[in-house]
Formats: sequence, structure tokens, C-alpha cells
Amino acid sequence: MKYAAALQKENDLLREKIAARDTQIAVLNEQLKHLLSKRFGSSSEKISADQLGLFNEAEACVVEVEAAESDSTTVKSYTRKRKPRVTIPDNLPREDIIHDITETEKVCPHDGSTLNIIGSEDHEQLEIIPAKIKVVRHKRLKYACPCCDNHIVTAGKPKQPIEKSIASPSLLAYIAVQKYADALPLYRQSEIFKRIGIELDRTNMANWMVKCGELTQPLINLLIDYLHKPPYIHMDETTLQVLEEPGKTAQSKSYMWVMTSTGPQSVYVFHYADNRGQRVPIELLSAENTSIMVDGYEWYQKACDEYGITRLGCWAHARRKFKEAQNLQKKGKTGKADQALAYIHKLYAIEKKIKDEPPDKRYQVRQEQAKPILDKIKEWLDKSLQSVAPKTKLGIALVYLNNQWDRLIAYLEDGCYPIDNNAAERAIRPFAIGRKNWMFSKSQAGAKASANLYSLIETAKANDLNTYDYLQHIFEELPNAQNVEQIEGLLPWNVQLG
Repeated sequence: MKYAAALQKENDLLREKIAARDTQIAVLNEQLKHLLSKRFGSSSEKISADQLGLFNEAEACVVEVEAAESDSTTVKSYTRKRKPRVTIPDNLPREDIIHDITETEKVCPHDGSTLNIIGSEDHEQLEIIPAKIKVVRHKRLKYACPCCDNHIVTAGKPKQPIEKSIASPSLLAYIAVQKYADALPLYRQSEIFKRIGIELDRTNMANWMVKCGELTQPLINLLIDYLHKPPYIHMDETTLQVLEEPGKTAQSKSYMWVMTSTGPQSVYVFHYADNRGQRVPIELLSAENTSIMVDGYEWYQKACDEYGITRLGCWAHARRKFKEAQNLQKKGKTGKADQALAYIHKLYAIEKKIKDEPPDKRYQVRQEQAKPILDKIKEWLDKSLQSVAPKTKLGIALVYLNNQWDRLIAYLEDGCYPIDNNAAERAIRPFAIGRKNWMFSKSQAGAKASANLYSLIETAKANDLNTYDYLQHIFEELPNAQNVEQIEGLLPWNVQLG
């Protein structure tokens, strides 16, 4: 009997090991499929029309009445549309090139009469004039007394963004816009300048950008102050490589944080930090902030607790995790990932309908329509957690949804709250695109300058300003600003560009 009991115990242990190994193999296979899907598959998060009614358990054979009563979705047939022709703005200057017939052709062959002009057939083309460099010479006239020769007066001139430099405000704005708005690295710009006959070393240009970043710090401070006032702000962060950081290797990661507030006066502020720790949100936020929309990164929570800030969860992140799980399903199969995506699609459909409504109306509709759907999701979530392995992609998505639940439903509390953090992700995208081209910052000063210039350019774009014209205006006026009121007058919503 003892021998049989020992064998039974050994069998049980072996079965447990085999089950654990099978689970590990399944997780590894899933991870491999996920990596292949990310590398070669579609990145779209759109949901197909045949998934919109998946509100029942995939394993159930009986279709519940609740799903049958869900809103039907009509899929419009595809109609190919002809692309409109490119139109040339009326305000561009025109140069007429006249094409005339010969003198002999100006006589009618039938009766010999001279032909009269009755109009013209016009064809317009866009012509480009490559950038040209010119030198602006500041001549400060000097005057001296003809009698005593002891009194000499020299005319003053406005302060320059970089004193004693050959770089004018227009050149600095041109370089900054090409690098930070158009993602054109300085070494490529150096080659472009060579083609128009000027040698500009990229090291000099990099130093100019650092000085421009330092010059604009007062404006950045005002933008940060402004971000403490809205009812909510978006926050996100992404990696950045800085080669020369004290105590760190060149290969180590640093971070570019972004804060944004959308509305009539949209603000985008980028902030460089050598780490991703909780002290960064604590430094950037204050007790004046009432709520923030962020992803599931936990280091935001310390600032929320310290300042009493409401933390909103991002449904786009939750949806993305279920989309990753869905991509690993066999084609033609439906499962829990499809159910989750169908539920989330319902929430977004509601948001699409009420996006232009005032906050009180949005609050009312969310309570009436979104809250019942969220209650169904929670009930479905609690059941699903009991039957899915937590280390699978689907399990990870379910655990994330469960852990973030209170934050995800917090958008119901106020009609002005957003449902996701897509505004921050859109804000950080230009930086991510630029990073693929210039790859790293050499120094901390360069990283800070990049953060400041990205902030001004993206805020100018969000307020419908021409970024080059705005930066040129800033570099001309900011060195001569004498007080806070004059600096405030340079904020994008206070500037009138001609």
C-alpha cells in the first residue's frame, strides 16, 4: 500500500510538471505568434463588422436574447471615389507666359479679316524657387563730436537670439523646423546648405539649437503653468537615448515625457528626464491638477496620491491588448478577445455620437448608455478570469482590464473626461518619427533643448500657426522681452502673424 501511494504521489507530481510545461509551451508559442504578427501582420485596431454582435460566451451554442436585441450594424457598400485635383491657392503670385500665334495666323483664311482676341485657354503650374541665402549686415552708425573728440555715440540694435553669431532668427527657425517638425537630421541639413552655396557645420547648428532651447525656457515655464489649470491633462512617455549622461552608459535609456491639454488653447509640453521614476510626474504635476489621463504605468500613482489627482484609465490600451490576443486566434474562430473588442467598440460608438455635445449632455448619455455596457463587461470579466491562464495574451489582457477597472470607468464621472489617452500618443508621435532619423541626443543640454523646441512647434501647430513664422517671431521678440506680460504675449494664442 505504501508503495502504491508513493507511485500515485509521483504520478501526480509528474502530471503537474507536464501540465506546467504544456502551459509554458503554449505561452511561448503564443509569444512567437505575437512577435510574428507584430513583424508581419496588420497593426490596425479596427473591428470587423461580423464581430460587432459578439456579446455571448464563444463556447455557448445558445444565442442569448440580449445579443439578439443589440443594435444592428449596416455595412455600406464600397464606392470608388475619384480623387479631387490639386488646387492652387488664389493668394499665390502669378506670372503669365503668353503663347501667341504667328502674324500670318492672325488673318482669317476665308475673308482676310484680322482676327480679334476673344480670350485664352489657361493652364497653371506650380513652380518652386529653391531656398536662397543672403547676408543681413547690421550697421550701427557711430557719431563723434567734431569739437572735443571726447563724445562718441554708437547706435543700438535689438538683442539677438544668439549674440555675435552669424545665425539670424530666420535661419534658426528654418533649422529648428526642419529638424523638429520635418524630422530632418542636422547632418542632412548640412548637405542641403552645401547645395545652395553655404557651409554650415552640424556641430555649430547643434550648439545653436541648444541655445535656442535655453532662450525659450521662459515660454515653456508658462506653458507648464497653464497645464495646471485644465480639468484634465494627458500624459505619456517614450524612450530617448542620450550619449553623455553622468553615471550612465551611452546605451542606457532616458525618457521624453509629454503633457498635453486639448481645447481652444491647446498645449503640448515635452520634458526630458534621465529616468522613468515616480519623481518625474511629481515634479511636473501639482495640487492644482484635478485629473490626468494616462496608461497603466504605476509610477503615476504616487503623484495622484500626493496631490489628490483623479486618475483616468485608457480604453485604447485595454483594447490594444485584446487585439493582440485576437491576432493569435485561428482564422475563422471567435473567442473572448472578440467579445471584449465588441464591447469596447460599443463604448467608442457612443463617444463618437456625443463628441460634439456639451459636457452635461455627454455625462447624461454615458450614464444612460455606457454604464450598462460597462456593467456587462465587468460581469463577463469576472467570469472570464476564472477560466483563462493569466500568462497567455488573453490572460494578460483580462488581468490588465481587471487591475485598471476603477480607472477605466472613471471617465463616467465627468462629461468632459476623455475615454482614452490617444491625444498624448498623437502628441508624442512626431518625436518618435524624428527619433528614427536623428536616433539620439549627444548631451543632456541637447535633450532639454529638443524638448523645449518640440513643445513650441507642436503647440503652434495645435493652435493653427505656421511653425516657421512662429519660431522666427519668437526668436526675434523673446530676447527683447522685458517682463512676464511681454513673454505671455508670445504664447501661440496671443500671437497674430501677418
